[in-house]
Amino acid sequence: MKEIRIGLLGLGTVGSGVVKLLRKNEDLLFSRVGVPLVLKKAADIDVSRAKALDLTDDIFTRNATEVVNDPAIDIVLELIGGQSVAKELILRAIKNGKHVVSANKALLANQGRSLFKAANDSGIDLAFEPSVGGCMPIIKLIRESLVANRINRISGILNGTCNYILSKITEENISFEAALAQAQANGFAEADPTMDIEGFDTAHKLAILNSLAYGMTINFQDIYIEGISKITPADIRFADQFGYRIKLLAISKKKEDAVETRVHPTMIPIQNILSSVKGSLNAVTVTGDAVGDILLSGHGAGMIPTASAVISDIVDIARNLLNGIKRRVPLLSFQTDYVREIPVVPMKEISSHYYIRFAASDRPGVLSKISGILGNHNISIKSVQQKGRKLEGTVPIVMLTHMANEAAIQEALSEITRLDVIDNQPALIRIEDEARKD
Repeated sequence: MKEIRIGLLGLGTVGSGVVKLLRKNEDLLFSRVGVPLVLKKAADIDVSRAKALDLTDDIFTRNATEVVNDPAIDIVLELIGGQSVAKELILRAIKNGKHVVSANKALLANQGRSLFKAANDSGIDLAFEPSVGGCMPIIKLIRESLVANRINRISGILNGTCNYILSKITEENISFEAALAQAQANGFAEADPTMDIEGFDTAHKLAILNSLAYGMTINFQDIYIEGISKITPADIRFADQFGYRIKLLAISKKKEDAVETRVHPTMIPIQNILSSVKGSLNAVTVTGDAVGDILLSGHGAGMIPTASAVISDIVDIARNLLNGIKRRVPLLSFQTDYVREIPVVPMKEISSHYYIRFAASDRPGVLSKISGILGNHNISIKSVQQKGRKLEGTVPIVMLTHMANEAAIQEALSEITRLDVIDNQPALIRIEDEARKD
């Protein structure tokens, strides 16, 4: 082959970044691949995007099917997002014998089973490094570098929008709403930020990582998801007093023949390196039985960082093509016959330490009522703070528990909320602190 010909679907932020990076580092890429990486066709419905990139008429098209049907194209890049059209185009590309690179974590998390089956049946490479963690090579790390390891745990910050918001609340003592407004003004959050702030984007990424780490079928629907919209400056301050930071964490743990997998705001010790990851950065820790903990950190989104991940997949596929091979690495790390259904531990069965904040009436006996109900549910209190009247007649009561069962916590809080001395729903944040053995 004298060149590797690329078809690009979508000239948005990432697609534009791919065009720019292919041009900027053309000589470097040639020296690493051995032949030119040539953009043969690029499709987008917005003509202005093509003009901004100086794409000629022979390259640009508004018809995406021209790209996937072009017999001269070797690799198709799906960077349009969404699920219905993107899925249809990927399947068409696979049917036409083209290898595919996708950054579409929502599509892979929700419909990846059918896409990976189609790719496997056709002997096609479907690469997806840019779908998780932007420029962090987390997929290559798990799929290739850690193949000798049984993965025991994944814990990470996988959404830059949420990390930016929580960092702003921490640093500036502002409300969630004010921090979100700053994130939107600075381009870190969409006009509709629901997918980010309610944890769905993080869960999409975790579903992909779970499959790679444990050889399980993609399980997005089984992941417990809770967002950050209820986090207040008061919770941030109390966390600091106890020696913690609050982060939206993706957490998965191997539990014998099951997997515990969840996304929610989490208190982690200030000494934990993830607590120092600020702004829009991402970071993830992978724990293997041979290597222990490995940390990756970097930009989880953005034009050029994500384009870097796209091009890394292009180069992997290009090298395979030039050597007359394909599917050198199984798509989901494990050989197809060894990817299986692995049960997910129900959320009610997990155990954790907990932070609970009550808004209680300022009268005698309140604390004893709350602690009594917790005790009835076998929940032991590690520490209590009761100070700082915020509203007339109401004080915050903040508790940290010893290790407790999730179902018991939820039952106890439901009972406590019905007390006439409790105002509003209690705030509940789970704590991940490996140093605590209680």
